[in-house]
Amino acid sequence: MDRWSGKVAVVTGSSSGIGAAIAKKLVQAGMSVVGLARRVERTEALKSALDESIRHRLHAVKCDVTKEEDILLSFKWIEKTLGGIDVLVNNAGIYRATKLVNVDNSKMIREVLDTNVLGLIFCTREAFQSMKKRSMDGHIFHINSEAGHKSGLPDLNIYGASKFAVTALTEIMRQEFAAEGTKIKITSISPGMVRTEILPASITSQSVIPLLEPEDIADAIIYALSTPPRVQVHELTIKPVGESF
Repeated sequence: MDRWSGKVAVVTGSSSGIGAAIAKKLVQAGMSVVGLARRVERTEALKSALDESIRHRLHAVKCDVTKEEDILLSFKWIEKTLGGIDVLVNNAGIYRATKLVNVDNSKMIREVLDTNVLGLIFCTREAFQSMKKRSMDGHIFHINSEAGHKSGLPDLNIYGASKFAVTALTEIMRQEFAAEGTKIKITSISPGMVRTEILPASITSQSVIPLLEPEDIADAIIYALSTPPRVQVHELTIKPVGESF
């Protein structure tokens, strides 16, 4: 991780769960981290909870990734204030329980696609341009899901479809990055069930169901970042031991 010390990482959806764990882990690894979140006060609380010697490395910025204008303003602020982006973690994601054949579900479907797909695309675009402009061999991460690789999981419908899109986008972007003459890496991390707010309390409160912890995913980010420049970790799947599907 030495080559990333002092570099700038952007983590979307940094207010809780996986995003908060990743932001904390990257700060502890010596990076300057910009946590983008709608609930920016929660990222501020995360900053306050960090050791006093390192909390200055975490910057909380209010950003709703479903709004392209928010993304553009946030990335311009990062360029002006910190000089550019070296690592991007596309973590922001939502789940809505609905069936595609239901009526009156248009709003929920758009929310999922705007967050999980379009927000990821626009954030990646801005980070890539920052890296290419500075000839920085950076690293972009997509927090994907097992649902992005298998269909038929109960009640996941549009969420699963959005994560299948992330799987496809990872390969499309890898090819585009190479075609642009860069050595920018891209990694999709696909966890099984993780103990976060996206899961209902009825699941997280039952100790009989195996769950990953957000820190497990943060550790995977550190692993991929620590690989030598010649190594492309394209897809990393992480399951809790004993998962039944």
